[in-house]
Amino acid sequence: MDPHIRRWKLAIDRFREASDPDYGEMARMVAEIAATDIDETLRQAAAQVLPIARQAAQRSADRRTRAMALRRLGIISDVLHMLSAPKFGRRGLAPKVLTQEDQYRQMLGLPLGRRLAPSEIHQAFKHAAKTAHPDGGGNGPAFLELAAARDALIKHH
Repeated sequence: MDPHIRRWKLAIDRFREASDPDYGEMARMVAEIAATDIDETLRQAAAQVLPIARQAAQRSADRRTRAMALRRLGIISDVLHMLSAPKFGRRGLAPKVLTQEDQYRQMLGLPLGRRLAPSEIHQAFKHAAKTAHPDGGGNGPAFLELAAARDALIKHH
C-alpha cells in the first residue's frame, strides 16, 4: 500500500473520531489529496470535499457546515479504502498456462475442455484456413501451423 494512502486513512479516521477536529489541517490534507497523482477517482473525491472543508476551516463556520465537512470526508475515506483493500478472487493470479492441445484449439477457434469430433475439427480448420492461406491474404508458415494443429487434434481424438 502506498505510504500516502496509509497516512491519509489514519488522518481521516482521527478527524472523524475527534470531538473538535482541526478543520484547517483537514482542509490542507484534502488539498494535498486533490493535488496528488495516485488515482483519478481519489483526486475527484478530494476536489468535491475541498470547498466544504475550506468553509469549515473558517472561524465563522457554523456547526452544520463543520458536520457536513466531516460527512463529506467519508467520500475520500471510501475511495482510500477501495485503493487499499486487498483484491479477492482470482484477479492476482497468473493466467493459466495452456497445453499444446489447448493452443491448437485456440488456433482453430475450438472450445476448450470438451471432446471434439474429427468433422468438427476439420470444419474449424476450413474456416480458419480461409484467412491464413497465402491465397487468402495470409502467410505460408501460419497456414502450416494451422494444418499441424488440425492433424494433431484429429490424431489425438
